[in-house]
Amino acid sequence: MNIRILNESDAILYQELRLRALKINPEAFGSTYEREASFTPEAVKDRIKPSEDKFVLGAFEEGKRLIGMAVFVRERSLKTAHKGNVYGMFIAPEARSKGVGKLLLIELIRMAKKCPGLEQINLTVVSINETAKKLYKSVGFQVYGLERNALKFNGQYFDEDLMVLNIDCFS
Repeated sequence: MNIRILNESDAILYQELRLRALKINPEAFGSTYEREASFTPEAVKDRIKPSEDKFVLGAFEEGKRLIGMAVFVRERSLKTAHKGNVYGMFIAPEARSKGVGKLLLIELIRMAKKCPGLEQINLTVVSINETAKKLYKSVGFQVYGLERNALKFNGQYFDEDLMVLNIDCFS
């Protein structure tokens, strides 16, 4: 397995996996399949283009097939620049329970730690997703709050656990 930062040349692979994620687990994301299926190739390229404060990490099986992804975005405001966020984490169902998610998160944290002044990484996870919460806890994230009715999909509400990792505590 190869884990690396995605760039514009990975846009098609990223979009395929992202749309698959939105179909398989629509309750877990703030966006929808219908919205993102209409994105132009240029919009997808722009979305995944790495910058100083943002990157999309991808896990590749056998070098070519994208099987996992996670987005890191650092806050830009003067008062919140000590924080970063994980968004859009997804592991293809056929690659789950094989350690891909943990390796992806560990690499994301390792890379995020290179941001000067970064102190913590936040994420949200649908409260009923026990597997994902167990994964996040296994690398040091802790629940610090709950947002009730954080997402609404097809008339059903989903709560989200708010989780944080103090990167000084990450070894």
